[in-house]
Amino acid sequence: MITAIDLSRFIRRATPDKEGSAELTARRIYILPTRYGFLFGMLLCAMLVGSINSANNLGLMLTFILAGLGVISIIHTWHNLLGLRIQPEQINPIFAGQEAYFPIRVENRRNTPRPGILLEFAGKTMSGIDLDSNKSGELSLHLPARRRGILKPGRFTISTSYPIGLLRAWSYVELDLSCLVYPEPGPSTQHLNPPSYTPSATGDRGVGTDDFAGLRQFRQGDSPRHIDWKAAARGKGLRTKLFGGDRADQHWLDWDALPGFDTEQRLSRLCRAVLLACESQDEYGLRLPGVIINPARGAVHRHQCLATLAHFEMGSSE
Repeated sequence: MITAIDLSRFIRRATPDKEGSAELTARRIYILPTRYGFLFGMLLCAMLVGSINSANNLGLMLTFILAGLGVISIIHTWHNLLGLRIQPEQINPIFAGQEAYFPIRVENRRNTPRPGILLEFAGKTMSGIDLDSNKSGELSLHLPARRRGILKPGRFTISTSYPIGLLRAWSYVELDLSCLVYPEPGPSTQHLNPPSYTPSATGDRGVGTDDFAGLRQFRQGDSPRHIDWKAAARGKGLRTKLFGGDRADQHWLDWDALPGFDTEQRLSRLCRAVLLACESQDEYGLRLPGVIINPARGAVHRHQCLATLAHFEMGSSE
């Protein structure tokens, strides 16, 4: 007995090349009449029979003209997808419970436009675009992220009904699309991360919390609260305020500090603790069973901690 899984082996799909992009070639494009196309065909049959029975030459001529229009539309609909290149764009991580956004770049390398290009997933139209000649555009795929980990949408469809909607051409596309889903931030837990102060003979090098120590050029990940907005308004660019002192807040976000909670509850509370520590510009470290991330700060450290929470024991839980 042939099952659906067996039939899926015979589906022609566009797969990524070494550069990560896929091209819709002739053998990867399907085409069939739409419901309007079927009605149009039935109408032509009725017109042909009526014209023959009544020996109406004008009726026969109109029937053949409309039939020729339908045949020409087959070529235009199929050609509207032929040679279209598709590649994924950068996908930003999200938190569980949010909607994952997969931007997909479509490129038209022809000297003619491609109107009515649609992206479909699970039978629903997600987005559409009209591509000018030798131009590229962006389609988007949106999926709800219900759990942490890696979200992969899998196969989606690129289709078109151009020019008159009598036929639909489509191609199945499988790109290397994946979105990192952080745990859903839970409620904050008191005494999860009490601050500790570590004196240093060399000071904190401008990342303390006490006295103003000067300005430096803005770096990605700096807190907006530390930006010198007055200097920016005077056209001097973005600069970040530095604060001196011989100590700064440090936190250890510890798995063992949350007894009585299951795995997902602990991860969500640790996720909230990471976000709160980032907002306070504190140094913080993360302790999980078998994993220790030393205290640090910044956007890179934030992503490292949240990604570790997202991947925690995913292999064994599945």
